Amino acid sequence: MKIPRFILTCFALTLFLFQPIHAAASGPVALVLTIDGAITPATQEYLHRGIQTAEQTGAQVVILQLNTPGGGLDPMQKMAEDIRASSVPVVVYVSPQGAWAASAGTIITLAGHAAAMAPETAIGAASPVGSQGADLPTTEATKTKEAMKALVRSYTERRGTEATSLAESTIESAIAVSATEALKAHLVDFIASDTGDLLNQLDGFTVQMTDGARTLHTAGAVQQPLEMSLIERLLQLLVDPNFVFILLSIGAQAILIELSSPGGWVAGFIGIVCLALAAYGLGILPVNWFGLAFLVIAFVLFIVDIKAATHGGLTAAGIGSFIVGALVLFNSPGTPQFQRVSIPLVVMVAAIIGISFAIIVGFALRAQKRPVITGQEGMRGRTGIARTDLDPTGQVQAGAELWTAELDEGQGMLRQGETVEVVRVDGVKLIVKKKSA
Repeated sequence: MKIPRFILTCFALTLFLFQPIHAAASGPVALVLTIDGAITPATQEYLHRGIQTAEQTGAQVVILQLNTPGGGLDPMQKMAEDIRASSVPVVVYVSPQGAWAASAGTIITLAGHAAAMAPETAIGAASPVGSQGADLPTTEATKTKEAMKALVRSYTERRGTEATSLAESTIESAIAVSATEALKAHLVDFIASDTGDLLNQLDGFTVQMTDGARTLHTAGAVQQPLEMSLIERLLQLLVDPNFVFILLSIGAQAILIELSSPGGWVAGFIGIVCLALAAYGLGILPVNWFGLAFLVIAFVLFIVDIKAATHGGLTAAGIGSFIVGALVLFNSPGTPQFQRVSIPLVVMVAAIIGISFAIIVGFALRAQKRPVITGQEGMRGRTGIARTDLDPTGQVQAGAELWTAELDEGQGMLRQGETVEVVRVDGVKLIVKKKSA
């Protein structure tokens, strides 16, 4: 029996796809995850998937390379929970050189079964802030800080009193320390130049798991990177304030185009998709919703300028309102720098939208001044063909219509087939003359 070629192809492809897993199973495997950016629901899902993959493939250890300015409390807590519940040791490694584990990144680092830092990195500044980026009210801040300090005490109690005291200070006083200072206080276990160096130092190191102490055997371990999936990358992109701002701008303008020219669906569809994606980001980012009022006012001014034709005055006011709205929405006082929108980007987008509406206003003004080209006024000056002799009346075809026609005063007889020019319309009758050469 002959095996179809496509079955053989599928079988070979399957072997190719699963080959890395089988090859890695012959020796110790270190699954390497990389988070470079804010702590968000996307990074939480990425870590959760990575731990599951490590457990399913029997990896010796998970290395989480971390470089973050911080992020939300909820995804931070879930990531810490996933790390502590993992049956595979998770080593959090603050890298590369120049990286830092700030705010939520500090808690995630301390939650690791082991912690390491690259040279010239930093950790700390973990004081909590509100969803709008501002300091929490006194009572709420006290409750949140005390809960976080209790959490880090449970993570650092094996490291000694100096490490616990330093960890609490990063929360209470927003203290940050270098890699050398963190190692000296036993806040982290190693300083490693790269993941290879880290694996060598981890060999023989004992970590405390939920089922008891476990000694790592990582010498010569195969490093197996696990990248973010397409969906995880998209979700991570959707919490970039610059990208959210662009989506919001495109979505609002597309909806306005759809409303001004109903009957199509492309602009409306694009607008709804962009606004829906922007809404996801706005629900996670620390934004000041009052800024939306200025953005709405800006687009209202743009539309009114088209209808009222104020020669660009309202468009200029709309640009100003648009810029103020974007800055209030994303860049309110207290918002962390990494969650702020770029001011040059805001100005550039506002200018593009303003110029677009100015062009539309220009077309509208020219359309108002253009002579009427429909109805009886539109027939004046048009040419036609005489379908009968005109002496002085007859029939003339002008465009696709057959008209009763009469010669204008002073015109001689016109023969069938000659070209005529419409002088005016008299009721349902055309007044014509012979078309001059």
